[in-house]
Amino acid sequence: MADHFDLLVIGAGPAGEKGAAQAAYFGKKVCLVERAPKPGGNSVNTGGLPSKTLRETALYFSGLRQRGLYGVEYRVKSDITISDFMFRERAVVESAWQLVGDNLAKHQVTTVQGHARVIDAHTVEVSRFREENQRITADVILVATGSHPVRPESIPFDGETVVDSDTLLTLPSIPARMVVVGGGVIGCEYAGTFAALGVRVTIINSRERLLTQLDPDVSDSLCAQMTGRLGVQVMLNSEVREIRVDNGGNRIATVVLTDGTELVADCVLYSVGRSGATHDMGLEEAGVRMNSRGFILVDDKFRTTVPSIFAAGDVIGFPALASTSMEQARVAMCHAFDLRYKQRVSPVLPYGVWTVPEVSMVGETEESCRSKGLSYETGTSSFRGNLRGQIIGDLDGFVKLIFRRDDQRLLGCTIVGEGACELIHLAAAVISFDGTIDYFIQGVFNYPTLSDAYKYAAYDGLQRLARRIGASGGLPRVEG
Repeated sequence: MADHFDLLVIGAGPAGEKGAAQAAYFGKKVCLVERAPKPGGNSVNTGGLPSKTLRETALYFSGLRQRGLYGVEYRVKSDITISDFMFRERAVVESAWQLVGDNLAKHQVTTVQGHARVIDAHTVEVSRFREENQRITADVILVATGSHPVRPESIPFDGETVVDSDTLLTLPSIPARMVVVGGGVIGCEYAGTFAALGVRVTIINSRERLLTQLDPDVSDSLCAQMTGRLGVQVMLNSEVREIRVDNGGNRIATVVLTDGTELVADCVLYSVGRSGATHDMGLEEAGVRMNSRGFILVDDKFRTTVPSIFAAGDVIGFPALASTSMEQARVAMCHAFDLRYKQRVSPVLPYGVWTVPEVSMVGETEESCRSKGLSYETGTSSFRGNLRGQIIGDLDGFVKLIFRRDDQRLLGCTIVGEGACELIHLAAAVISFDGTIDYFIQGVFNYPTLSDAYKYAAYDGLQRLARRIGASGGLPRVEG
């Protein structure tokens, strides 16, 4: 293997894979170093794909999607085992390994397994157990090592009774009682998955609502459906003081809150934040600046404080989405090699959370509109009034549009319910092309479909706007 490349990528997650393929597509000689024995990063191995696959498995085993339909009530199969639960997850992960490997091979990317440490602006040293260290040089280095769960020393992680999102998938059995510490994306997704299987789940969140980055209507609806439909107990504005583990035969955990409340569980999922996976990589010594949580600081071209070193994906922090990470890496490589292909990541970023129910958003929320002083109106349509919603039994979902009052330009959209993470892309497309809600009014949608809810959300918005105009005596005249 040649020791010098045009590009050396560290990390084979979504950002690393796509960044390597992008550069190779334009004829660059690329080497990718991955510490793990299999590619895909957290997205494939411990995060995105496993959690989404487990969600679908849980919905299947529980019959939750069919509950109450056709006059039949479904219950979780009494003889379900952890092997049943994990079978589909393993199959999907193995397929993802194959797809990532095939993509790298197709682009003739050289892959090396081992731990990469940056020596200087153009040199990386790769170490592997019982093998001699290998130095590789490159014109450009892309760091795409992702992130990992925060693990405070005060929390007694043991991989069985107290776990994080990386070790949750190795549980030997499905617990009867689970406490989830943290009301963010990962905590809420896994809480819904296990609750769908009949696990008694309690979420402890230090903030005033779940998923505070989302529209309050979405957070409130999610919380109501998780508590009412799944039986999840949600404790907001609550802080954990201590977690104790009984080291006896049953290994039961006790979670103590600051107000003295004690909760007993067979498993505690601690999911309170993530840090950049940059430890022991030599980045600071090489001149790469990071913040206090280990996330790499980059400019709008994804270049670090060392001109030849770029970074993309979760390792640079927010928004930490696989979809965004891929685009960040592609754009980074276009700037690194002056490729006139992609110059920026789209500012219209769909955000999806695979909870039960699904929630998704794009663009502005009411809160962000108010903070920016935007004059806006909203329109909402419930799945209860949508015949596709009636057919599938999703009566609590909804589509909410946010648009400007003066010209009805679509500013944002939030969706709760079945298929939300798919449906949101229609709103994202309209926003990307500066479209108005008239697209939904004039458009024709297959019937019956959940997409048809867009049309009635737009009608609702126009009615709200008409009532507002009538009450105010009309819109103010704007001189051209």
